[in-house]
Amino acid sequence: MSLFFAKHNISGFLIDGIFHLSPREALHAIERGAVLIDLRDELEIELKRFKVSGILYLSSQEVKSTYKTLEKEKAFVIADSVGLQSKEIVRFLKENGFENVANLIGGIVDWQREELPMHIDGFLTGSCACKLKKKKVNTN
Repeated sequence: MSLFFAKHNISGFLIDGIFHLSPREALHAIERGAVLIDLRDELEIELKRFKVSGILYLSSQEVKSTYKTLEKEKAFVIADSVGLQSKEIVRFLKENGFENVANLIGGIVDWQREELPMHIDGFLTGSCACKLKKKKVNTN
C-alpha cells in the first residue's frame, strides 16, 4: 500500500500488484486529495460524470503519452466504466514510477450503484454508451 492511502486509513486490497478501492474508499481518498483520472470516452462522460473535485479526463492513450506531466507525489484513483481498462493504466503508471495509484473497482457503474455523488444528463437515455439517444420531449 502507498504512503498516501496508508496515511488516510484507506485499506483497499492488493491483487497482482494492483491496489483496488471500493467506490466509498475511492471517494474517501478523493476527499483527502487524491485525483480521479476518468478514462472513459467523451460520450460516456456526457451521460454520467463523477461529481468530485480534483478530476482529470484522460483516455488511456493520453495517460500513456502524457504520464510524465503528472506529479508522481500525488495520489491517483483511476476509473473507467466497470474497472477493467483502469487496471491496465494502474499497472502502467506503477511500472513508470507512480506509487500512489489505485484502481476504482466497478468504475462508474458501481459508483452509481453505491449512490455516490454524480451528475447524470437528463436529456440522454439508454443503459450503456452504445445505446444512447436523445430523450423525446413532449412539447404539448
